[in-house]
Amino acid sequence: MAIRKTLKRGFTLIELMIVVAIIGILAVLAIYGVSRYLKTSKTAEATNNIGQIGKNATEAYTREKMSATYVAPGQSSSVTTCLCKAATNKVPATGVPHSAKAVANPSEWLVGDATTGWMCLKYSIDGPQYYQYSYASSSTCAGGSQEGTTFDAIANGDLDGNNTTSQFQLHGEVHSGNVILAPKVVETNPEE
Repeated sequence: MAIRKTLKRGFTLIELMIVVAIIGILAVLAIYGVSRYLKTSKTAEATNNIGQIGKNATEAYTREKMSATYVAPGQSSSVTTCLCKAATNKVPATGVPHSAKAVANPSEWLVGDATTGWMCLKYSIDGPQYYQYSYASSSTCAGGSQEGTTFDAIANGDLDGNNTTSQFQLHGEVHSGNVILAPKVVETNPEE
């Protein structure tokens, strides 16, 4: 008889509560991990894009620029290199809504010329983006030494919609005739 009673015995309320608590803790950890992973994957957009802007700024610096006027046979024209001058606009111009994506108007990337802004950088983003991008530069492309000329590629956004802006910034500077990029992107509130 005693053996039969122990075989029919079920789980106690305390045992069931412990199992539910363990499942709850695991669920909280999983939700936190997934949400952190999603935010990290979204911030990768910013670091990749400003890294590409930095690369394009370096390439633009090494492109030879010269006067578009006629050079007579036996004559020469001076060739210069310079960083692209600052972009006059941020893209997308309206910014990116909190915790959303936006698609920039393609014409926003066509602002500038051979020595200025996005046209000089030959940079654009075709798809939806979480961040608003800007390019600042101390370059004047006036000729002469470019030593000490700097640029900053910047991405701003608000991933979680709490009105706290994330900022990613890559700094570059002309040193000894070469563009030197900062070894790391500066991140301010990266998961905000």
